[in-house]
Amino acid sequence: MLLGEEDYITEDGEFVINMGPQHPSTHGVLRLKVWLDGETIKKVEPHLGYIHRSIEKMSESLSYRQYGYLTSRMDYLSAHINNLACALVVEKALQVEVPARAQAIRIIISELTRIGSHLLWFASAGLDLGGVTPFFYAFREREAINSIMDENCGARLTQNFMVPGGIIYDVRPDFQSRVKEVLKQFKDNFHEYNEILTGNVIFQNRLKDVGILTKEDAIAFGCTGPTARASGLNCDIRKMYPYDGYEKLQFDEVISTGCDSWARYEVRMAEMLQSVRIIEQLIDNIPEGDIVAKTKNVIKLPKGEFYQRVETARGELGVYIVSDGGSTPYRCKYRSPNFANLSAIPHIARGYKIGDLIAIMATIDLIIPDIDR
Repeated sequence: MLLGEEDYITEDGEFVINMGPQHPSTHGVLRLKVWLDGETIKKVEPHLGYIHRSIEKMSESLSYRQYGYLTSRMDYLSAHINNLACALVVEKALQVEVPARAQAIRIIISELTRIGSHLLWFASAGLDLGGVTPFFYAFREREAINSIMDENCGARLTQNFMVPGGIIYDVRPDFQSRVKEVLKQFKDNFHEYNEILTGNVIFQNRLKDVGILTKEDAIAFGCTGPTARASGLNCDIRKMYPYDGYEKLQFDEVISTGCDSWARYEVRMAEMLQSVRIIEQLIDNIPEGDIVAKTKNVIKLPKGEFYQRVETARGELGVYIVSDGGSTPYRCKYRSPNFANLSAIPHIARGYKIGDLIAIMATIDLIIPDIDR
């Protein structure tokens, strides 16, 4: 291994290495500076900002119809849900009632997004720990979901489908049949995920009792989403602060008290099945009617402060808007789940081996543009 200017041996004999910003085990442009005693981690220091694009500041120069589209570029695997949060905060400020049809479609699209995101996580988690095959299995179903997004939204990744008051245009006539096909395909093939990865003894040994994040530490670091729920913390925004009709649906908040990397794996696997359960309650019961509420062409929010939170695939996304009564936000702040979840890694990685850091990173499931926002 060649040493750069940031790679050196300390006076105490600790070896300092860089993981990133191009390291294949990191999910994006993140650099971790790691202090090692042999292969044992003594300290981890994240270095951020390699892909910072000033999304919050740019949002302040755009209209309330436009600013939400930038959030598709933060956690791009939760693009729909990010856009939904921006639409919801505008609707809350204007006290707009969203049509029932739009609400149902929003939830279906959001839960398909969650499944697709977790599938990519499953694929990359296996790949990070040396298993190439799970990647191909997971992308089989993910591609089917992406096809639905492409057909109805015109894009596969940054879809920009949610707008203040509802959705930008109605779904295709075959939307319901296509979604049901994908759900059947997913349920029929789900056992293969368990056979190829969940039941793999080597994979289990790489995750069990590795990267312990206690409930108290999850609260202290502000962790949310599957990362926190795997530590026994109730924090599902869909349950605590329901939006868009989630309060009318039957589903379970997946909780584990394992607190380790294996628990984080199990929570995400179970969450995909809960998302299927949510969609199945709606797909044959999408109301007829309008897809968007009437709003003015130029939206102006009343003066004040407004906040909305949603449950993305990685946890709580909060959108905070300060309005001066104009057509653009005076101040816009995004509370992203990945930033808080990353903050726990230096604590939970200490004392483990360098190979364990890969497992910890894989089960935290970071999307780096959501940090460098």
